[in-house]
Amino acid sequence: MFTHLRLAAAAVALLASVPSLAQSKFDSPYDSAHFSLRNPVPRTQLRKLQPDRPGVTESPFTVDAGHFQLETDAFRIINSREDDQRRREWHAAYALAKLGLSRRTDVQVEVPLYSVQKQKMAGETDWERHSGFGDVTLRLKHNFVGDDHQDPLAFAAIGYVRLPSGGQAGEGGVEAGLVLPVDVAIHDHWNLEAQLETDLNYDRDEDEHYVRLMPSVAVQHEFTDRLSLLLEGVTQWNTQQARWHSSVNVAPVISVNDNFQVDFGGHFALNRETDREFFVGFTLRR
Repeated sequence: MFTHLRLAAAAVALLASVPSLAQSKFDSPYDSAHFSLRNPVPRTQLRKLQPDRPGVTESPFTVDAGHFQLETDAFRIINSREDDQRRREWHAAYALAKLGLSRRTDVQVEVPLYSVQKQKMAGETDWERHSGFGDVTLRLKHNFVGDDHQDPLAFAAIGYVRLPSGGQAGEGGVEAGLVLPVDVAIHDHWNLEAQLETDLNYDRDEDEHYVRLMPSVAVQHEFTDRLSLLLEGVTQWNTQQARWHSSVNVAPVISVNDNFQVDFGGHFALNRETDREFFVGFTLRR
């Protein structure tokens, strides 16, 4: 795991040494060092809304100091298979609440308000079903480069711990991980995003933890001030199965105003064992 993290750090350092790919078009609207949780950024001086959704690749930008942001899956359905096992999940009101603490840091709480999990073996007709409140996740994001939009490169780190609060509707054990997102502005209306995520996940059936590695790359294009499209490639590998699972993700994003956007899309599997997902969600900033 640490080898992959060192490689990610080296890649970020290499990107930082390359001459600018484009001149920054986003000027910092304020000297954010003067603002904090107790002294919020004025609403007239907020930066561009850049949430972690809708793709797997998250944003390296944090929430403005003293402000609240809600990113929610209104509905998400997931179909997966592993050998002879079939599994279906759907989530409603799967919320990620964020609070800006300072210029570069925000704290986040992920709360799956209602989840349903069903599974069965191939050939069986009856599903084993569990539903209810899911596992709560505590997250902390810190931006190291590019939070003021002065440079084309932005980089952050996100650490998280997932607590087994969901009972049979959750994963059944404590999980944790580190996410390293990078964003490069390559043109006025084009952004290149990349990410390396390393997780320590829990398998309830085997009663053991395992490591998952999930790199991703995404391109986002703004057609207008209100409409953009995300195209993303994601692959993942874990120590249990020791093989790669890959997908292509597509998600249109509609910006209703500067503080509210709606998105929808799907994860389209490139091999048999990869999850297939479809979702509708939104982001609201206050």
